[in-house]
Amino acid sequence: TYSLSGASPYSIGIGDFNNDNRMDLVVTNNGTNNTALFVGYGNGTFASPQMYSTESSSSISIVIGDLNRDNRLDIAAINSDTNIIGIMLGYDEFFPIQRTYSTGLYSYFVAVGDFNKDTQLDIVVANQLDNTVSVLLGYGNGSFAHQVTYSTGSSPQSLAVGDFNNDTRLDIVVANDLNEAISVFLGYGDGSFAKQTTYSTGPYPGSVAVGDFNNDTHLDIVVANFGDNTVSVLLGYGNGSFANQTTYSTGSEPYSVAVGDFNNDTHLDIVVANFGDNTISVLLGYGNGSFTNQTKYSTGSGPQSVAVGDFNNDTHLDIVVANPKDNTISVLLGYSDGSFANQTKYSTGNWPTSVAVGDFNHDTQLDIVVANFGGNNVSILLGYGNGSFANQMTYSTGSGPLSVAVADFNNDTRQDIVVANINDNNISVLLRYDRGALKEKITFASANGSHLRSFAVFDFNNDSLLDITVANYGTDNIGILLGHGTATFGNQTVLLTGLNSHPYSMAIHDFNNDGQVDIAVTNYGTKKLVTFLGSGNGTFENQASYGVDFDFAPLVVGAGSFNKDGRSEIIVAYDGIDHVDVLVTYNLGSFDHPMTYSTGHWPRSVTVGDFNNDTLLDIVVTNQVGNTIGVLLGYGNGSFANQKTYSTGSVPWSVAVGDFNNDTQLDIVVANYADSTVSVLLGYGNGSFANQTKYSAGSGGLSVAVGDFNSDTRLDIVVANLGDNTISILPGYGNGSFANTTKYSTGYEPWPVAVGDFNNDTHLDIVVANYGDNTVSVLLGYGNGSFADQTTYSTGISPSSVAVGDFNSDNRLDIVVANANDNTVSVLLGYGNGSFANQTKYSAGISPSSVAVGDFNSDNLLDIVVTNWSGNTMSVFLGYGNGFFANQMIYSTGISPFSVDVGDFNNDTRLDIVVSNTNEERVSVHLGYPNEGFLNQMRLITGNGSRPKSFAIGDFNNDGQMDIAVANSGTNNVGIFLRYDNGSFANQMTYPTDSSPWAVAVGDFNNDTILDIVTVNHVNDTVGVFLGC
Repeated sequence: TYSLSGASPYSIGIGDFNNDNRMDLVVTNNGTNNTALFVGYGNGTFASPQMYSTESSSSISIVIGDLNRDNRLDIAAINSDTNIIGIMLGYDEFFPIQRTYSTGLYSYFVAVGDFNKDTQLDIVVANQLDNTVSVLLGYGNGSFAHQVTYSTGSSPQSLAVGDFNNDTRLDIVVANDLNEAISVFLGYGDGSFAKQTTYSTGPYPGSVAVGDFNNDTHLDIVVANFGDNTVSVLLGYGNGSFANQTTYSTGSEPYSVAVGDFNNDTHLDIVVANFGDNTISVLLGYGNGSFTNQTKYSTGSGPQSVAVGDFNNDTHLDIVVANPKDNTISVLLGYSDGSFANQTKYSTGNWPTSVAVGDFNHDTQLDIVVANFGGNNVSILLGYGNGSFANQMTYSTGSGPLSVAVADFNNDTRQDIVVANINDNNISVLLRYDRGALKEKITFASANGSHLRSFAVFDFNNDSLLDITVANYGTDNIGILLGHGTATFGNQTVLLTGLNSHPYSMAIHDFNNDGQVDIAVTNYGTKKLVTFLGSGNGTFENQASYGVDFDFAPLVVGAGSFNKDGRSEIIVAYDGIDHVDVLVTYNLGSFDHPMTYSTGHWPRSVTVGDFNNDTLLDIVVTNQVGNTIGVLLGYGNGSFANQKTYSTGSVPWSVAVGDFNNDTQLDIVVANYADSTVSVLLGYGNGSFANQTKYSAGSGGLSVAVGDFNSDTRLDIVVANLGDNTISILPGYGNGSFANTTKYSTGYEPWPVAVGDFNNDTHLDIVVANYGDNTVSVLLGYGNGSFADQTTYSTGISPSSVAVGDFNSDNRLDIVVANANDNTVSVLLGYGNGSFANQTKYSAGISPSSVAVGDFNSDNLLDIVVTNWSGNTMSVFLGYGNGFFANQMIYSTGISPFSVDVGDFNNDTRLDIVVSNTNEERVSVHLGYPNEGFLNQMRLITGNGSRPKSFAIGDFNNDGQMDIAVANSGTNNVGIFLRYDNGSFANQMTYPTDSSPWAVAVGDFNNDTILDIVTVNHVNDTVGVFLGC
């Protein structure tokens, strides 16, 4: 755990704020009105937090993203008390902390090299007042040993390093300003050096550099002589000794010298900064140790230091000069012939005395560092790679920084800086360290009274710029602010969430699979989830879609595709409730507003078939009062012709269709309740029918179905007889006529009947719903037209309709029953041997009267539709394919819907529904269309009193399934739910936290490819880290 004393941490986020590929943490602290940034070390531990003020005691939500396109993560926080979004922009501090090391007196110049051959860089400093150089050996971690000093000549002012005797050990050369000489120290390779050997130069030698000027593979030396306006070239013999100097004229008071190949002839050239006449001198080398006369170029005032590098990536060396008298640097871009363009000047700090180059931001473009003697700081000017530079950033040093050098002292591949501080008698080492600093940039106000609760960032208009959406709890809307890519945003556009809805939390995902992100919102006030579908241009449907009602007030929501089935899922936690719910998106198979068609009096039963052989479905309905059936021929676009009626027996109650005479034309059979008959109407195949032929059935036949019960390939008829509690079997002859009935006993008041092979013996069986004794009777067929005695199973109260289908995808038929007087449907799953499990009941509308099955949402799983007689509605139950169903979705019908059937009436490959509406003498056709929405898939119990406040999603056991971590504020633990391949979850595993964990997040904090967990513990003011294993 990590302490945040008195902070009351509330929210947590994870991201790499310093671009080191290690996860960091950011925490909002309501108790101290600030945000804490914990930089991760990549081993599961974190640095002490850096604190940034939020000026709010109610920063209740935080999101992370690159809001200004600088490739650095920024933070946006909701301040609920001020209705403000506060944005903190991430930036690179570059050199936030300096370390100092003592040197000799008046440390004047600094250089670097590996003096003890341990592959770690060391430092050497020229100390002007005590006539020494200090050598500080590096440990390779950015720290250095105490100095070891070596005597020099009088007033050492500059130094350089190189291997002068070709022994692979670095040596040192020092320019001694007051005795007109240089000192050469040969290195032993263990960090120690031989005593100096001196060589004469011109007067006041103030700067020294090394290079092979005569191409003999031995290093030579060049010295700038301030006193006589010359440079001295001393050619090396390769054994550590040097020839006498040769001098070349320069400008006035040459102060600094550097070398490079300026004309790309493979021969080293010399550049000198002339303090006295505000110029540089370029002396091109011939490659034999001699040089051309100088060519001079103007600089700023008092040039004191010079360095070279290719600043515009044209393979030609350029020059940078520090000008202390006008507080600038001059950049002179080189041409390929050794000449240079006019200077471009950039502002620095006060009195810049030294300049060096390096790539400080890892962008492969050279940058510039300047030591500002008068400002006690260094300036960093980042290069754009085209020869131009950004404005300076300054970093503190010791007092009087006079010289600067660049190297990687801690082996992190980042360029560090060392500065000689003349007034402090020390050096400052500034390690290049990106600790992910933040600075408050801008705030955005929502409407007064909005009481901001949460927000999210995403690119809503596909312009590659991050946008913001915010939940305005107090004003019952969400706001969209489109980003400009500069951490500024357009005016807020609001989407209404409903009166007193109080939107609380949001999740972003593509819920309808159209490639555009949508927004899901949980409304605390109305206990509802709504979804706004995105168009991809930053606008959203004004009307919220995909409504889901909850029993409890939702607190937090998350979304994603967690189980590889291509469906979006949503996880919801509630206020004060000890569980979280998982909801999955489904194609809900919604239905258009119905089209209605007139029928005869009191339409009782409806079914469908292609009666005119045009491959388009037609409708047939029984008109109970008029003793007719009506046939409505379909046009194939969802509309139908006016009915044509045919006479039946008395009080026709039920209708079924089949080819009774084997002429490939559909025929019709009707059960006539009042005269205990069935009417058979043979079809001509053109949509018309012959007059009825009547056959006696049992007493009070209410329902009829057809099937081949005796395996003779001829359709037979079964009738449920309410009056004598039997079913009648009428075997068919295959010519449209039928034999006399055979009866079988059922339960009390059999009403609906259906057929199917329940025991997988290839023989049709019969199921009858017994309205009067709340059962269904199953009669197994022998395949010869006879049946076993009934077996009964309990249903709900007053079963009024029955249908069959395979609801759990086990290739065994199941049964569904509509129960009129307890407003339910019962599902009885079949075992495949003719027996059935106990019923599972689902709430329906008022007085469910008829049931049918079909795949309404095109997921290849059977669904259920039920008409609700007294509610003037129909209920659709979407199936999960495992024998269970979602809660009902209710659609309006006509008045007193009694019977339902399904078919594709408009040839769009989606099932439609037809309903007979008894009391308005019409049938209504409901065309199906695709419509995504959410269904409650499962509930995860977090424990008594757990009060989950937050959750996070990740694959904690690397099995490819997304798991859930929950912060249980009431029981002071974090709960883990591991997901199985089938989409279900294991029971919760808990891990103790400090008191009242309010937020949880996941990330790989120790770079072991296993996810870890972090919680903020509100009461104990701590952050807890759980490393995954």
